[in-house]
Amino acid sequence: MQKKVKLGVIGGGFMAQAIVNGAVRKKFLAADQVIVSEPDEARRMVFAELGAKLAANNRDAAASCEFLLIAVKPQAFASVAEELRGEPLPVLISIMAGKTKASVKRATGAEKVARIMPNLPCAVGAGMAGTDCSDLLPEERAFVHGLFCSVGEAAEVREDLLDAVTGVSGSGPAYVYLFLQSLILAGVEQGMTEAQAKQFAIQTVSGGVEMAKTSDKSLEELIAAVSSKGGTTLAALDSFRRDDFTGCVRRAVDAAVRRAKELSE
Repeated sequence: MQKKVKLGVIGGGFMAQAIVNGAVRKKFLAADQVIVSEPDEARRMVFAELGAKLAANNRDAAASCEFLLIAVKPQAFASVAEELRGEPLPVLISIMAGKTKASVKRATGAEKVARIMPNLPCAVGAGMAGTDCSDLLPEERAFVHGLFCSVGEAAEVREDLLDAVTGVSGSGPAYVYLFLQSLILAGVEQGMTEAQAKQFAIQTVSGGVEMAKTSDKSLEELIAAVSSKGGTTLAALDSFRRDDFTGCVRRAVDAAVRRAKELSE
């Protein structure tokens, strides 16, 4: 079958929707340059309303495109791979946590696989994606990089670091939301309304991140800039240190990385 579209997508979940929406919104792709295979009718309609084409099945999607985004849960990959095997495959772009390029190639018979680890803020154009496109030609790498830059930022890393990217960045938004939730609850306990606490907490985290991105100071220097001797910030930081806040974060990231490795087995 002649390749009719640029990007095929297998799996119509939230992350696939975010990537396609971003690519279309930034005019990196036109909606009719995308074909989506998704069994759930409600999810199919999300992409149809965007203007994307709909495939009858996974094999038709693979046969119709130049690049094929595999956007299913790792646990669902075996059945997808079985359906694709034997089909002349385009460049595969996998966003599955834990699945190595070698394992994707073995399962599908694909010759070229790019492995990407994006994160949830892709949905608002503020994502971060670790990419390993070392199998691809320069023009193929440029397409994959451009696709993920349409929903945020993308940085090339070695594949053996992608589980670490998963632990820090892929799972990282949930850590931020948990910290925000905890900060809001603490504010409510101190007498603020939930709406007040949420406004102050979110703007404080947002502003702190913006300073970290734009300042020429190190994070240690920024911490010191907020902390005066004998003041309130030092009292809070001392409490964090007594509770081994840094160790807690390290153990959480390690748990995520170990789970990513388990998913590859």
